[in-house]
Amino acid sequence: MRYLLRIVELALLLLLVAVTVQNSHSVEFKLFFGQSWSAPFIVFLLLFFVVGAVVGLLATFSFYLKTRRELSQLKKELRNRPPVGKVVNDPSDAIAD
Repeated sequence: MRYLLRIVELALLLLLVAVTVQNSHSVEFKLFFGQSWSAPFIVFLLLFFVVGAVVGLLATFSFYLKTRRELSQLKKELRNRPPVGKVVNDPSDAIAD
């Protein structure tokens, strides 16, 4: 399975390199007030991909922080909770040592 994944990754890389070579011509990106930026097409693709990834990561970061805070609070509650009942020693625990 690991080798199949590597083959798929290599095929995807070759496909992306082929697209890059095919789209190496210069493209003009027009901005506001008559400004424009000219660069190869692949630069714009890479730039917009990176910006999208960063926006996605920032969007999920607040959810991550909220979940981490909630987990920390639940762990604290478990530590401060009194024991529920008497724990019976299992004889098989001595074998595990």
